[in-house]
Amino acid sequence: MDLNRIIQALKGTIDPKLRIAAENELNQSYKIINFAPSLLRIIVSEHVEFPVRQAAAIYLKNMVTQYWPDREPPPGEAIFPFNIHENDRQQIRDNIVEGIIRSPDLVRVQLTMCLRAIIKYDFPGHWPAVVDKIDYYLQSQSSGSWLGSLLCLYQLVKTYEYKKAEEREPLIAAMQIFLPRIQQQIMQLLPDSSHYSVLIQKQILKIFYALVQYALPLQLVNNQTMTAWMEIFRTIIDRTVPPETLQIDEDDRPELVWWKCKKWALHIVARLFERYGSPGNVTKEYFEFSEFFLKTYAVGIQQVLLKILDQYRQKEYVAPRVLQQAFNYLNQGVVHSVTWKQMKPHIQNISEDVIFSVMCYKDEDEELWQEDPYEYIRMKFDIFEDYASPTTAAQTLLYTAAKKRKEVLPKMMAFCYQILTDPNFDPRKKDGALHVIGSLADILLKKSLFKDQMELLLQNHVFPLLLSNLGYLRARSCWVLHAFSSLKFHNELNLRNAVDLAKKSLIEDKEMPVKVEAALALQSLISNQTQAKEYMKPHVRPIMQELLHIVRETENDDVTNVIQKMICEYSQEVASIAVDMTQHLAEIFGKVLQSDEYEEVEDKTVMAMGILHTIDTILTVVEDHKEVTQQLENICLRIIDLVLQKHVIEFYEEILSLAYSLTCHGISPQMWQLLGILYEVFQQDCFEYFTDMMPLLHNYVTIDTNTLLSNPKHLEILFTMCRKVLCGDAGEDAECHAAKLLEVIILQCKGRGIDQCIPLFVQLVLERLTRGVKTSELRTMCLQVAIAALYYSPDLLLHTLERIQLPHNPGPVTVQFINQWMNDTDCFLGHHDRKMCIIGLSILLELQNRPPAVDAVVGQIVPSILFLFLGLKQVCATRQLVNREDHSKADKANIEENEEISSDEEETNVTAQAMQSNNGRGEDEEEDDDDWDEEVLEETALEGFSTPLDLDNSVDEYQFFTQALLTVQNRDAAWYQLLMAPLSEDQRRALQEVYTLAEHRRTVAEAKKKIEQQGGFTFENKGVLSAFNFGTMPTNN
Repeated sequence: MDLNRIIQALKGTIDPKLRIAAENELNQSYKIINFAPSLLRIIVSEHVEFPVRQAAAIYLKNMVTQYWPDREPPPGEAIFPFNIHENDRQQIRDNIVEGIIRSPDLVRVQLTMCLRAIIKYDFPGHWPAVVDKIDYYLQSQSSGSWLGSLLCLYQLVKTYEYKKAEEREPLIAAMQIFLPRIQQQIMQLLPDSSHYSVLIQKQILKIFYALVQYALPLQLVNNQTMTAWMEIFRTIIDRTVPPETLQIDEDDRPELVWWKCKKWALHIVARLFERYGSPGNVTKEYFEFSEFFLKTYAVGIQQVLLKILDQYRQKEYVAPRVLQQAFNYLNQGVVHSVTWKQMKPHIQNISEDVIFSVMCYKDEDEELWQEDPYEYIRMKFDIFEDYASPTTAAQTLLYTAAKKRKEVLPKMMAFCYQILTDPNFDPRKKDGALHVIGSLADILLKKSLFKDQMELLLQNHVFPLLLSNLGYLRARSCWVLHAFSSLKFHNELNLRNAVDLAKKSLIEDKEMPVKVEAALALQSLISNQTQAKEYMKPHVRPIMQELLHIVRETENDDVTNVIQKMICEYSQEVASIAVDMTQHLAEIFGKVLQSDEYEEVEDKTVMAMGILHTIDTILTVVEDHKEVTQQLENICLRIIDLVLQKHVIEFYEEILSLAYSLTCHGISPQMWQLLGILYEVFQQDCFEYFTDMMPLLHNYVTIDTNTLLSNPKHLEILFTMCRKVLCGDAGEDAECHAAKLLEVIILQCKGRGIDQCIPLFVQLVLERLTRGVKTSELRTMCLQVAIAALYYSPDLLLHTLERIQLPHNPGPVTVQFINQWMNDTDCFLGHHDRKMCIIGLSILLELQNRPPAVDAVVGQIVPSILFLFLGLKQVCATRQLVNREDHSKADKANIEENEEISSDEEETNVTAQAMQSNNGRGEDEEEDDDDWDEEVLEETALEGFSTPLDLDNSVDEYQFFTQALLTVQNRDAAWYQLLMAPLSEDQRRALQEVYTLAEHRRTVAEAKKKIEQQGGFTFENKGVLSAFNFGTMPTNN
């Protein structure tokens, strides 16, 4: 390959005028052998301009991530897709580690990503030598190669970071070599606090963290090794940061390598304590290690952390993430007696001088509020900000200490009361006091000592601050109202005040952060307090308008949730303003979707999704108001159109849900037009969204069957979609849905003249059965389509089976179908599928012109039906049991628990005993319980797509079967004898029970019909209603 030509093309990609021609040149060259290794040569060459090296690195990264592994051709195609040639791959493997070592940082980042992809696909199989190569440079006398080789090792460890223990063997084998090596290296470097030395130390800590954060490889770190490492971590956490770093701007200090190194050491010890070192909270393989950790290291590390908190107390600088991780570690320490004993004398100072200080409003908060209040809101509600925030960690530590150690809460509350009652206190400290009290609301509302004082606290200290001239105090007061929204108010005036003040803050306050907090507080009060809901009824319209204004301005997802919950609370009131609201929401959605930065900002996607969910909620609320729904339909169709035009596939699920909601009670001509548009989308984006389309497609079939059948195009579209799914590689879940749709069409259109469709449907599903089927669900679903066809018209199905020719499957299809059905009767699960199978088998046994294939399985028909009835009985009994269990779980949840542990006790003693007694019971049993519940629910996954057979007044399977058997008995005694001959005594008893229950159900149905004809249903006849309890079999009266 001509290097200069590639260099010129890469240079062209940087120049806007030449970019298109340059990209075309590269696109024509990248498949040529030796292209990828040439890129690597350009990247490491110091003679090439740096921007060109950077462009080459990005191009190589994209090539490696896309084209490194060998790939199979797509189904039905013979041509293999392009991948990098093995010769080129070998050249890159031979040189990439050196490339990483020699390259500057900006290029190195891209190369390490290449290396990660290569290790993922090639290690250990194609490239075991990478271990020796990294080891060679780690041992080099030249310290210049250490950082690069450690970055390579980091990629190796990161590849295995989240893998299960049994999948990590290649990594463990490599780390047998590397772990002692990097331990020795970091110990040698500890005395040297130069930038480069600390950079290498930081990289070693990152490797250690990635190695242990998900699973601790005990075979690598025995007690002796761990002791050496813990001493390293302790030293790094404890050492002073060079004083010259104080010259640097405080905002930039957390990025300095000395603080980052400390952060990683703290990250490791907090993780080790939380995941492996906390007896009673660990899985059984770490029992022994946790005891050793607590006894040997926990106190020594905590000593250093208490020192860090003291430095912060003395107003020395501590980086925020270091503070955060220190809080996380202490949060574990609170519940263990050995660490609590050491912490206890300091906890008041920590609470009042450190935690409290962190929880107060700060200069940086004020700066952000004034400069960019919308960014302030985004930051306060960002879950990722919370994850790294010292404030959240401080709050968690205080909460744990107050909950677990009885001396903490009274002292902290006295401290906060003192601040709130003194009018001369700094307002920022008042914010801190309210922040503390609100954070502890859950505990305060459960303690008899405090819960009755909370109403007075709101009345005397929170309500007045809602009128403060400081925005942040008004916002904090709303936040506290939210925290105490479940308080049982004794004075109704206080509740009215709380709601009025929250409404006033929402509608009249000029500061957006206050409005957002007020919105959350108001909704929470309305949801928790019945009276509050009544007070606000007259104000629903202005409240909703203000909420929509806030969402439009801030695009805050939490406020979108508030709107959704308010719609549910005030469904009647919302109906009258639904059109305006939906119009507003549609405008916001359009603005978000068409904004330039939409692609880059993940928050926008969450926000837009929230809007679609909210509109869906409005549709549900107004479903009984036909004239409102018609107006909403036009707005929703514009949204659907926008999403489809822009191909924003992440919203397909939501717009299909909107379309579903618009078709639940009737289908307009515009919604029928949408079916054709969706068909076009389906052709492009194909199978992925078929399961999301299914509820809507089901509506097209069941809600407006007349229109469906009025135009042959409609059925053709549905059939073509199902065929494409069943003949492609959509996966068996989508295929089950496609077969279900065919079954629904057949059952819905019984007697409606779709005879010409039946052979097409049956042939499609039986052909699918000739190809590999992994799950019994798909097999039974395909069989069920043919069974539905049997129910539609037995003669038509049998005639179809005789005529069908299946590929690679000579011979009569009837025999194969009947045999497959008989083999699989035990795979029909749930209520509908069993009922369908029973009806099908009943038709089969009653046939007058029986195919020989039915005669051949005579001994299986009635036993199979009895087995299915047994399954039906269990489904009904299980559902009742689950309902009962749900009630008892709810009752248990209402019992208050006191979780305090007396001062010097070990919480884990209790927990460990609980865990051990649990182990005695056997973990498997617990898991079985979960599986059992899951199975009950999963049985009915496709049953939500109802058919005429699932209606209350539809065919009764008990009566259908017994009637068929009686007909045979009267008409063909010899055949009846053959059917009954194989039955055992138990089966004959079961058959008698089915007869009895069929008769009982017939009597009940007739009685019900009679009552309805007389004009009403009275519920006095308990006998009739109890007959629907299939858990117990009625006795023979």
